[in-house]
Amino acid sequence: MTQTQVKDKPIRSGTRPGRVLSGADMIVEVLASEGVDTIFGYSGGAILPTYDAVFRYNAEHAAGGKEPMPLIVPANEQGAGFMAAGYARASGKPGVVLVTSGPGATNCVTPVRDCMADSVPIVVLCGQVPTGAVGTDAFQEAPVTTIMGTAAKHVFLVTDPEKLEATVRTAFEIARTGRPGPVVVDIPKDVQNWEGAFRGEGRLPIPGYRQRLELVDSQTMGEDGCREFFEMLAESRRPLIYAGGGVIKANASEGLRALAETFGIPVVTTLMGLGAMDTTRPLALHMLGMHGAAYANYAVDDCDLLIAVGARFDDRVAAAPLKFAPKARRVVHLDIDPSEIGKVKRADWHYVGRLREALDALVAYGNHTAFKGEFATWHAEVGALKTTYAMNYDRQSALIQPHHVLETMNRITRGDAIVSTGVGQHQMWAAQYCDFREPNLWLTSGSMGTMGFGLPAAIGAQFARPDRLVIDVDGDASIRMNLGELETVTTYNLPIKVMVLNNFGDGMVMQWQRLFFKGRLSGSDKSLRKKDFVKAAEADGFGYAKRLDRKEDVPRVMEEFLSADGPAFLDVIIDPGASVYPMVGPGLSYREMITGDFIPNRYEGHKPVEPESSEMF
Repeated sequence: MTQTQVKDKPIRSGTRPGRVLSGADMIVEVLASEGVDTIFGYSGGAILPTYDAVFRYNAEHAAGGKEPMPLIVPANEQGAGFMAAGYARASGKPGVVLVTSGPGATNCVTPVRDCMADSVPIVVLCGQVPTGAVGTDAFQEAPVTTIMGTAAKHVFLVTDPEKLEATVRTAFEIARTGRPGPVVVDIPKDVQNWEGAFRGEGRLPIPGYRQRLELVDSQTMGEDGCREFFEMLAESRRPLIYAGGGVIKANASEGLRALAETFGIPVVTTLMGLGAMDTTRPLALHMLGMHGAAYANYAVDDCDLLIAVGARFDDRVAAAPLKFAPKARRVVHLDIDPSEIGKVKRADWHYVGRLREALDALVAYGNHTAFKGEFATWHAEVGALKTTYAMNYDRQSALIQPHHVLETMNRITRGDAIVSTGVGQHQMWAAQYCDFREPNLWLTSGSMGTMGFGLPAAIGAQFARPDRLVIDVDGDASIRMNLGELETVTTYNLPIKVMVLNNFGDGMVMQWQRLFFKGRLSGSDKSLRKKDFVKAAEADGFGYAKRLDRKEDVPRVMEEFLSADGPAFLDVIIDPGASVYPMVGPGLSYREMITGDFIPNRYEGHKPVEPESSEMF
């Protein structure tokens, strides 16, 4: 982001520079100037001055009974962090968290790390004990800068109140620019109570960071780069785009789709990249990787030119890097982060810079030169892969198969709903069987794999996109982690649809235990638990709360559930033995992919391999 791109916006509240304000009021004025329209947080002693400032600001600027910056109170601070993440993922704008010191701040560690791992911009404002008490183990003190320092993109401790305003403004700059991420601002209570002149502009001097951004900005996909790219594409007969979440973060989905559709290049996406390419299009091969579609993984095996865009060759995609895309004569890598180039897989040609501009330049060059690739045979092969190795499951079972539930949901939503998930089998089934016609419709915890993410993320997404149908596809184990947020849904009368695929346990763990640990279900079987999710939803005010336990009722109940007015909850009792396939074990290549009993496998004779104790889950 260049200097001109980060210059201060007009102050939305109209507060005049030079007016004397408390530090807390300055914080709120900066939030207003940054366009913040929702705050997620939980109050406490060390942040009370700022909570009071939010209250007064909303009272003063309310219009038509509507607050300009409503404060959304969750069941706990972790919920607030994931709500902010869901808001950011659905809107593309930074989410904001406002919490107190000590446990308020430490409860945000997991959401902060989750956002860092998935490059999600949030700003976390934490109260802290007064400056003079820092380091004395005062009541509800925690060393936030130390704890958060390795989890966040950046952490500030404000000890000079004169720098408070500039610090908060700089936090937003860092969160949204470059590779997005979470920024934490730790603000002692006396700094919030301090009074001084409001400037209405200004940022901290962070020359190293801005120089790195300017270096990225200075990189452009010039004519030479475009020519080299299309020379490689002209030599290829089986090109494949491998798109990651970076495409969505860069707002480059339109350029990616234009590159693919204009020049006939098929696309596979990562878990985080779902929606970068309209999954209903013929050239879309949906998700690759550990639980990706078999046809997507086979296309990776077959391609002769791999074009990685905003993707990082992580272990869930390239568990065996040397065997990943084994027939690719060249690997091309485009990313904004230079550290990703060559980190896992050597790139024969790369570009570091802004993806949207680079993709637009490539499309313009290809159109100008009237490029035509010889890909007809490859298109036929890709079509055959999608037909022969299509997703499938036990359609004759008398039990409810989760795949059937999600297929039915997808036929109704047609890829236009926002879908959030927890983490586990339900997450993978949703990724496999749901379509996403646009970016920012798929919200899931990718790199961290944080259970409990789905429900609070859906809440944040609904605030960001009140016009959209928002569905939380969750698991019985995952939703337990933040079950208290059911009450948050009804408190704010959010029309979120919460669906639990209930297999009475930690389904993904159980699947691994059956495959690799001889069926010893150590700590994962929850069939003796007493939770009645329907009663819990009713207790929290859900007017629609039902259990679905008969296969023949799936189409009718799904229509009823999705069309219900206001919040709706559905507990779906699924086959407890249902597994997620395909599956590529840790450290294995796509030749060793397990496809299960209902998806053909073109490589015969490969059996599951029991991992060593050091293998990753």
